[in-house]
Amino acid sequence: MNYCFVDYRILPEEEKNLRSLNVAIIKVPRCKNLYTAIDGHPDIQLNILDNNTVLVHKDITENFIEELKNTGLNPIFSHKCLSKKYPEDIILNAVNLKDTFIHNIKFTDKMLLKYIEHKRLINVTQGYTKCSCAVVSERAIITSDIKIHNELISNGFDVLLLPPGHIDLPGLNYGFIGGTCGLLSEKELVFYGNLKNYKYGELVIDFLNKHQVKPIFLSDTPLVDRGSLLFFSA
Repeated sequence: MNYCFVDYRILPEEEKNLRSLNVAIIKVPRCKNLYTAIDGHPDIQLNILDNNTVLVHKDITENFIEELKNTGLNPIFSHKCLSKKYPEDIILNAVNLKDTFIHNIKFTDKMLLKYIEHKRLINVTQGYTKCSCAVVSERAIITSDIKIHNELISNGFDVLLLPPGHIDLPGLNYGFIGGTCGLLSEKELVFYGNLKNYKYGELVIDFLNKHQVKPIFLSDTPLVDRGSLLFFSA
């Protein structure tokens, strides 16, 4: 069974279309420790370690923990608490690939580091690493962060660098490409919104075609950053 963590503010149309992909939805609750724009973003509140284990921030609700357990997941708690003040809000916001871990390691939660210490660590200056990176494959990423781009290129990744902006994030000026999407499978990337309504959508589609990944759109709106769609199977 495929599951997906989503922001509790997912729109009914997005939810309906996501369920039509045979995906069970787990809504991440509001975190009162965060500012409103990101207080339900999955990539801020948790990090999937494998298909059985998920690291969640230590103040997450008991009801959510029960939902995780009922799904068959083993929840593990962060060492630190989330906070509105940077960098306390980015402690879990890392790109966690099969063999590679990408984050501003200085601020990664100690518990998360414990579980990924066997992987290749790539340190970047951007703390909102997962927000900033749309993962296309284990070696292909889309970002608008030039420093992430340069670091990943030097580590053998294929990276599409986009100009910033033109992505909706209610409460802020604009959002990030990583927060608009998530891999349902190795060949399917699901988006909040439609690339035809994104200024650089054709560049993204060309890059996805290059890597034989199909985009799936949950609505026909412009791209929206609701925090990454985090899929797993259980």
